Amino acid sequence: MSQQPGVTIYVTYEGEPGVRFDRAYYVDHHLPLVMRHWSRYGLQSVAAFFPAAAQAGTLAICECRFSDMASVDAAFASPEAAEVMADLPNFTDLAAHRSRATPL
Repeated sequence: MSQQPGVTIYVTYEGEPGVRFDRAYYVDHHLPLVMRHWSRYGLQSVAAFFPAAAQAGTLAICECRFSDMASVDAAFASPEAAEVMADLPNFTDLAAHRSRATPL
C-alpha cells in the first residue's frame, strides 16, 4: 500500500529591491505564528528562502509542507487564518502569492 505524498505550498513575495520586507520579523515571528496556528490542521513544516541577488522579482519564498490537500484546505479555511493574514502588514506591504508544487 503506497502512502499519499504530502503537499507543498509556496508563498512568494514579489517586488522591487528596497521594498519593505522585514526578514527578521518574518522568520522570528510570522513563521512561528503560522506553525503554531496551522500545525493542528496538518502543517508539518515551514521554511523561508531569500534570493541572494538584490533585483526585481522574488524577494522571499516560504515553503509550507502539509500532510495532504485536505489539511491545506482546512488551514486556509480555519478561524486562525484571519490572524495569520492580518500579520502580513507587520513585515511587508507586498501581497502574498500562493502556488502548489507538483512533481514533474
